[in-house]
Amino acid sequence: MPQPIEPQQQSQQSQQPQRNWWFVAHRRFALIGAALTVMMVAWLGLNFLATDALHQLFGSNVPTWAILLASSGPLYVVAMPLSMLIFRLVPAIRTRQYSMKPGEFIQLFIMCFPVMYAGSIIGNILSAAMTDGQASNRLNELMVDGDWWMNVLFIGVLAPIFEEWICRKEIISRTRRYGEKTAIVLSALAFALFHLNLFQFFYAFGLGLILGYVYTRTSKLLYTIAMHMLINLNGSVLAPALMRLVDPKLLSGQMNQSEIMRMAESGNSVCLEIFGFYSMAIFALIIAGIVLLVRWTRQRRWEFYTAPEELPAGLKVRTAYANPGVVIYILLTVGLTIWTLFM
Repeated sequence: MPQPIEPQQQSQQSQQPQRNWWFVAHRRFALIGAALTVMMVAWLGLNFLATDALHQLFGSNVPTWAILLASSGPLYVVAMPLSMLIFRLVPAIRTRQYSMKPGEFIQLFIMCFPVMYAGSIIGNILSAAMTDGQASNRLNELMVDGDWWMNVLFIGVLAPIFEEWICRKEIISRTRRYGEKTAIVLSALAFALFHLNLFQFFYAFGLGLILGYVYTRTSKLLYTIAMHMLINLNGSVLAPALMRLVDPKLLSGQMNQSEIMRMAESGNSVCLEIFGFYSMAIFALIIAGIVLLVRWTRQRRWEFYTAPEELPAGLKVRTAYANPGVVIYILLTVGLTIWTLFM
């Protein structure tokens, strides 16, 4: 005759599946971090070899297109595909795809502007404070030195496609089963750290939150790629072109207010007016974005749904971040960000 199960044994048996479920979740987040770490190590290693080969070939006058190719080529052709060998160990949850109304797309796009510019200000202030104003934004230097077609190709087109593929589709699709907010924040953090640039960190993190929300609500990468492209093309092509139209020194930040006034008086006022209209348009988008952010928050238009295996509040951080893979990725990228800041 079977013996009855004691209450303590029943409790232990009921806790066992829950404990096993948590270990599976913890392991999956660790694999996501490992995939990102492998991607970064492969990318930086190959980039170092490619850059060294370029210096041997061109000496100290390496063309900007070659620098961008040496960086983007290993990342897109080798490092990101290599990371997929680990990403695929974490099953992606299948979700229905939804179309976004044009008005909603435009509103969310406009909301990116105050988030990005606020993040940019924070990044600039911290970078200046940490280096006594000696740090310089490497991305801006590349945009100044590069031709417009290089900025279009590498920054405006290729970067949004590949970065959205990894940071939105692969990360969110494989972690959203444990909570939409958890997946969005992890995706935004991975995206921000990926840039290895304190000037861009807060800018990219804020943008990543909005792009992550768009992908979560639609499950269509087309929308986030389109937003990302528009933002990058504005910052890397349109804004530099207008600055060059006024004066190349304005693009490099070497022109002070008195020089701008003298240039306006010398007959270049038309170009300055064009740039002025552009600046006012950006300022209007920032104000409109702030209004929309407040309105959406007050009207509770941000929609988040309970995931199939939603992590309890007390386990979210411990599961998503306190695992070997994500910890190593954070330490690696933070260390490299600080190192590049003082180079």
